[in-house]
Amino acid sequence: MTRTVTIQNHTNLLAAPIRAQNCTDFWSKFRGLMLQNSIPLDGGALLAEDKSSRMNTSIHMLFMRFDIAAIWIDADRMVVDVQIARRWRLAYMPAKPARYILEAHVNQAEHFKVGDRVSFTYD
Repeated sequence: MTRTVTIQNHTNLLAAPIRAQNCTDFWSKFRGLMLQNSIPLDGGALLAEDKSSRMNTSIHMLFMRFDIAAIWIDADRMVVDVQIARRWRLAYMPAKPARYILEAHVNQAEHFKVGDRVSFTYD
């Protein structure tokens, strides 16, 4: 059973919080949003690593059918990078070490900026 997590940006409040898949094991992180046809505006996947890293929080966009907003978040729940990740591109890496990667609808990129504080509520 996949748990969900609700993500809210407290610096720039979202009209609707993001409800994401909570991806903590190898296979759920490997899959992420791969092979899905689309995601709702308030949907996504939150990939969690054991410790902050640039390399371990890099993502690939192979086998993706749509572009996404990649939002990297550190252990203090602070946004450290935001990028539009284009489908079928080999790799994206955050500018600074991160512990979490929020893969969200591409339109969410405009709602997150470096330095924003976010919270996670696990369902």
